[in-house]
This record gives sequence, structure tokens and C-alpha cells, in this order.
Amino acid sequence: MSKDYTVTSDTFRFLDKTTAILGGTYGIIVLILVLTFVSGQQKTDPMHQTVTPLGNIIQSNPTSHLSLADLFSKSQDGVVQIIVRKTSDNSSDRAIGSGIVYDLSGHIITSNHVVDDYQKIRVVFHNGESYSAKITGTDQFADLAVIKVDADPQTFHTLPLGDSSKLRIGDQVIAIGSPFGLTGSMTTGIVSQLGRILNPPNIGSFSIPNVIQTDAAINPGNSGGPLLNDQGQVIGINTAIQTQTGEFSGVGFAIPSNTMKRIIPHLIQDGHYKHPWLGVSGISVDPDLSDNLGLSTQSGFLIENIVPDSPASKAGLHASNQTKMVDGIKYKFGGDIITGVDNSPVKKLEDLLNYLQDNKSAGDKMILKISRGGKSMDVTLVLQERPSQ
Repeated sequence: MSKDYTVTSDTFRFLDKTTAILGGTYGIIVLILVLTFVSGQQKTDPMHQTVTPLGNIIQSNPTSHLSLADLFSKSQDGVVQIIVRKTSDNSSDRAIGSGIVYDLSGHIITSNHVVDDYQKIRVVFHNGESYSAKITGTDQFADLAVIKVDADPQTFHTLPLGDSSKLRIGDQVIAIGSPFGLTGSMTTGIVSQLGRILNPPNIGSFSIPNVIQTDAAINPGNSGGPLLNDQGQVIGINTAIQTQTGEFSGVGFAIPSNTMKRIIPHLIQDGHYKHPWLGVSGISVDPDLSDNLGLSTQSGFLIENIVPDSPASKAGLHASNQTKMVDGIKYKFGGDIITGVDNSPVKKLEDLLNYLQDNKSAGDKMILKISRGGKSMDVTLVLQERPSQ
């Protein structure tokens, strides 16, 4: 199985189909899989884990901060409920998620886990009108999907995508969606952290980087709905929560709008997105690990394994070839340590993943600065498209 930058302690487990580990310093994360199959009952969004815009765009002054009431009034028509009949032996199984109107052609953004394994998809607008929808494109690696509704363009009220790179911890954010099937529900909170990494079980050893963390209440049914700033711009799409009960417990996660901007046009045009791939797995280096393993650097990304015939393999990078027990944990070491990429420093896993997602495409060249045997050197490689497994 291929891997890409996966910290060895980052694994996903299911506890009642809803538990996951978000590794490193983040601890155990239970992600709501916005799809819980309960025979004969309507359910709320589908996520297999226990963890835009043209035409009638809602204009907002970049310096204008809307009241919550005004923000909801201006945004509600751009948020839809998505009812999905899932592939199942029991035809009464269905799930509910949310979506964002993207353009006047009828494209709607949602989470991939909301619509995967679908049989039928129905979109319900704020005014109660409903239409059948078809899949335009999906991306399991970023948990994004685009579906399309054929209707009069006047039906569509698009929401503008903001710049998620401008978010700061403490900024106010607003979530609108259909928690527990309750359409048009709004909650509010703040950005509680940035640059998180999620490891959903449905994408194998890969990770979703640069995720927004928020304390705005998000529950099953919110997946695929917008996370808005106080100017009414979409700065994220709600995708998962941390919970031990299956319901919101104070930490939610959203895919940032800048990731959406890169991927959504490809999903509309090509039906898929080619994620750049390096072909390594490993662990972040910190001073304690460095001292215990006798490493040459106090930070960076230690390569443990390299996938054969991957860009990393073809470029001659070295995997780890030694092991050592530290506090009862077996660590691999002796491989190259990545300390920089294209003149940007790499101090930990997140730096490498975030840079790759935000700045690179399959086919691009990338220069890695590595530490090998205590010596620093540059290695140039050509990124490939990430394999499906």
C-alpha cells in the first residue's frame, strides 16, 4: 500500500464505527462519519470515520462585518440539504448532509463522504424546492465532491469563496447546515486552530492536511455545509468532528476554501483531481526524538519508508535501515531527514504536507533539502499523481 508522509503513530481505528486517531500531539480523535446506517430510519450525513462562484454571487465588502442575523439572511439560500439514498440491501437506508451552491450552472459542493456509494441524490433548497442531482466529480483525498442540479439559473444563489490563508486563530466563524436533518440551522464559534491533519480511514495511509479546527457546533448532517467568516464568505467546508459520543464535543474540522479553489474546477472539468505524490512515510523530528535516536537535526521529517518506483525512490532518497526501542516504542531511523522544500523550512510533517497541497501539482519539480549522515544536500525530484491505494 502506498504511503505519503504518514506519521507512524497516526492510525485510524473504529469504536462503534466512529473512532480515529489523529496522531502526534493531537491525540485520539473521533470523527463523525456523517453516515450512520440505521435500518428504516433517516440519518444524517455520511462519514466513514469517528473523527465557488459565478452569477448571483452574494456580494460582501471585504471590510464589512455582518451581524449574525444579516449573515444568515444573505447566506441561507446558498446552502442546501442533500438527501442520499445509499447503496444497501435495505432500500430504506438514507443519509442527510449539506451543500454549497457554487455557480449558476447548478454545481453544488459537498463532502465526498456524503455522496459516496450513492444510489440516488436529492437536493432540497431553502425554499423547499427539491431536485434530483448527479455526481460531477469526487475527490476522496480531500473529502470533496461536486454534484449538479438541472434547474432554472434563478434557482441558484451562489456563495462566494473567501481566502482561508487569511484566517487567524480567534476569528469568528459561522456554520450553516442540516444537523440531525434540521435544515437551515446556524451555529457560531471561532477558529480554534489551523493547519491540522486528518487521517480518514477511507483514504488508506494518506492524510488531509491544512484543516481548519473550530469550536462552532457541527453535528451529523452538517458535513458538506459551509463554514463562513463574518463577511459571509465560505472559508471552509465542514467535514468531521472530534467526539467520544457521536455528537459535537467542542472540536470540529473543515476543509479550507483555498483547497476547494484548487480542486473544485478540476472536479467540474475532469471529474477528478490529480494530487501530487512523493511516496514516503515517516515521522516528525523533535529535540527529544533527535536526542534518543542520535539524529543530526533537532527538527524536520525523518523518512522511514519509501515506495518503490515513487518520485522519492527515483530521486535516490534513503529510507531508514535501523531500529531502536525508546520508552517501549520501536522507531526506525537512519534515513534522510527532510529539512526544507523549495527554500521553505520543514520542521515537522505538517510543513511538508501543507506546502505540497497548496503549492504543487502532479508533474511539478520539487527541491528537497535533506540531512544525510550529518551532511546537508539538495535533491530534485518530479512529483507524480497519487495512486488510488
